[in-house]
Amino acid sequence: MTTPFRSRQTPVTTLATLGLLAVTAAWGSTFFLFKDLGTRLPVADFLSVRFVLAALALTLVAPRAMAALSRAERRQAVALGVVYGVAQVLQTTGLQHTSASVSGFLTGMYVVVTPLLAAVLLRDRMSRQAWLAVALATAGLGVLSLEGLALGTGELVTLASAVLYAAHIVALGLWSRPGSALGLTAVQLWAVAAVCSVAAVPGGVQLPAQAGDWVALVYAALVAGTLALVVQTWAQAHLPATRAAVVMTMEPVWAAGFAVAFGGELLGPRLVVGGALVLAAMYLAEARTADDAHDADLPPGPLVPVAA
Repeated sequence: MTTPFRSRQTPVTTLATLGLLAVTAAWGSTFFLFKDLGTRLPVADFLSVRFVLAALALTLVAPRAMAALSRAERRQAVALGVVYGVAQVLQTTGLQHTSASVSGFLTGMYVVVTPLLAAVLLRDRMSRQAWLAVALATAGLGVLSLEGLALGTGELVTLASAVLYAAHIVALGLWSRPGSALGLTAVQLWAVAAVCSVAAVPGGVQLPAQAGDWVALVYAALVAGTLALVVQTWAQAHLPATRAAVVMTMEPVWAAGFAVAFGGELLGPRLVVGGALVLAAMYLAEARTADDAHDADLPPGPLVPVAA
């Protein structure tokens, strides 16, 4: 049986965008939860245990997902995981030598690096509206995060992590497929776990001693780790890399919102202005994509039969 429909399709990109927004909310919530954890547990140890748990969880839930990947997909997933894992280690190392606000801003610079890498590596062409969205997102990050900026070792290391995050976003958009999201995520998580464990091994891996820290660790592994990376991998199969990067700048906005709602911090003008700039950037990115989709649908295409 077949059902006719016009070439204009259900906007799965909208669902992908909402999925990425949920991912940034999960990431943003971790800043509030982990505020004091670093004083009790080395960050490299935390990352190692977090990603080992995340990889184990997804492997147990979907034991055949990795086996279903082709050899090329496994190689791609390992490369993605290594890039992401090194970015995590560099970001953590940089944070030890700079303030959290500067680290947040410099890490968020992947929103600028992503379209540049996409242009160089994939020959993607950026519209003026897309560049304006990138500029607004960057300005929003600056308002949210910066009180001063001097480039030293910590800042340069953190900026290097932003370049790697951008490379991960571009490559994930290129290699991800909706049907292989679970397998790609599982291999990525094991690769990230391996990189973080190598960084943690020299000093010995220390486990949390408090029940509350274990709760935070399990949340980071399962929600902000496994689930978030599965959704990101699936979503980026449907979104251009630059648009994904702009959406993901919502992470510090969520982080600030959670800090106000649950951490007792005040809602100041920086949060309002910075958040508004990031939201404006998202609106521009979404409006451009909607215009492109509308143009692609006009004039209406012929009726296409699909299996029911």
